[in-house]
Amino acid sequence: MIIVTGGAGFIGSNLVKGLNDAGEDQIIVVDNLRNSEKHLNLNSLSISDYIDKNDFLNSLSKFKNIKTIFHQGACSSTTETDGKYMMSNNFEYSKILLNFCLKNRINFLYASSASVYGNGSKGFVEKREMESPLNVYGFSKFAFDNYVRILLPKSESQVTGFRYFNVYGPQENHKKRMASVAFHFFNQLRDSEKMILFEGSNSFLRDFIYVLDIVKINLHFYESKTSGIFNAGTGKARSFFEIAEIMRNLNGRGEIENCEFPVDLKGKYQEFTEADLINLHSAGYNKDFFSLEEGLKQYFDILKSNNGLFV
Repeated sequence: MIIVTGGAGFIGSNLVKGLNDAGEDQIIVVDNLRNSEKHLNLNSLSISDYIDKNDFLNSLSKFKNIKTIFHQGACSSTTETDGKYMMSNNFEYSKILLNFCLKNRINFLYASSASVYGNGSKGFVEKREMESPLNVYGFSKFAFDNYVRILLPKSESQVTGFRYFNVYGPQENHKKRMASVAFHFFNQLRDSEKMILFEGSNSFLRDFIYVLDIVKINLHFYESKTSGIFNAGTGKARSFFEIAEIMRNLNGRGEIENCEFPVDLKGKYQEFTEADLINLHSAGYNKDFFSLEEGLKQYFDILKSNNGLFV
């Protein structure tokens, strides 16, 4: 039995699809469908059960024969200001799951975030001295990574964290404002044939990674059983302006306009990210990544043909 928390979400549902494609269908999805739109992400997937996130945590002892938990569930809003909620949802919940897995020798693969690196001035290597998050979301991931570091040396089962960089791709419709810039550009082009970029977007460089590459990384470590904390990016930073140009070319037309940088993001926004991949490669992951052009082309076609959802 495999459990995927956040399995109705963006990365979680892509991971369930990847597991289905690999022949796995004994999968329990754990999530919160208060946002009922997320059910669309489950329509085409093969799962054995669905459990609400709170009911799951309250009945952990009842679950038997679990071999792996992919913990993808979290509040991923970088603009969330309720620190108590963020730490309860992302940190405390994760600690309970981790300790349950350690006690029962269940393999535990979880989603961390490149937000732990803050402005990136110290680099993007998986080292404590390079980490200084800019917002409470990043801090919640940073705190859990450090908790894992304390327990990992004594673990008798797999514990693996992935620091996701800027992920884009199918099944992110429900994320609204927090959906990828590619998703927003597509909808802006469809609605008005204009894409709106923050002022300075030429110099905002991020490591954008297609969600199918994130799935491949997870499945590689699911098979290898290697423990540790690893960056999950392409190692190549690209600008938001480049994404707009690629999307315009895919659409065949469109204008690019600038808007004022949002006040609520000032001081909390990563202007540059680029994953260091030495540790990922050392752990045996050497697959090629989708280029930005390849990933956006595939995603654009899915957005156009099925509104960004799996068929």
